Amino acid sequence: MSSSPQSDHKQTTAPCDFTKQSSLYQEFLAEREEILRHKWLESERLGQDIGFERALLDWIRKHREGWRASRRAGTSTPPMPTPTKGPNGQANGH
Repeated sequence: MSSSPQSDHKQTTAPCDFTKQSSLYQEFLAEREEILRHKWLESERLGQDIGFERALLDWIRKHREGWRASRRAGTSTPPMPTPTKGPNGQANGH
């Protein structure tokens, strides 16, 4: 039995719509935005582009756990780490 072109179109667009509406995909997009934000901030701080891979690994190591915990708790952003003073009296960021 042959299906009409219109029904084929519905079958091909439905999974795409489902993907865009899925909570897993939304979580991925939110995490990606945080990684890109971290990449921008760190690149500005260092005065050069650090690249996505370095930003990704750095963000996962330093921020992912807190970010996910704040998402589960329903807060919009996790608290930023409190700067500590190093031995020379300078503030340490992370």
